[in-house]
Amino acid sequence: MSAAAFAEAGEAETARSFIWPRRTVLLALTPNGADVNSAEYARGVCKRIGAGLEILLVPGGEGQSRFLRDFKGQLKEDGIPWRIESTTGCLKKRILEYTDRRSDIHFVVIESSDELDMECDEERGAVKKFFARLRCPLVVVSEAQGTA
Repeated sequence: MSAAAFAEAGEAETARSFIWPRRTVLLALTPNGADVNSAEYARGVCKRIGAGLEILLVPGGEGQSRFLRDFKGQLKEDGIPWRIESTTGCLKKRILEYTDRRSDIHFVVIESSDELDMECDEERGAVKKFFARLRCPLVVVSEAQGTA
């Protein structure tokens, strides 16, 4: 009923948001500062499919802060809604927790598969279990290997 009311009022985009679920891409950023390729990939996809961007951030230093400041400006220019959530601990676990509670996450983008094991001493190398539990596709972006 809400969608119909907005459509009648000429607010087609708002009406669509009631009918189709929100689309979101989850970008995992790590403190190593080499996340430029994955961030650009996620931004491009969000722009093409009209999705929002959630950034799961493992806080880093000043380089990361500068990068984020510039990146948020680009997202704003592109009209991409974004939100940042800081996290610590095992990145695999945090991604699983995040995607388990959010049904609108279409896929996860990360710079390299090595970053999944950050802070995961007890589960190092358990990537098979991670993929089995992940409820959406994982896109690994790497300058050396391209997009996997």
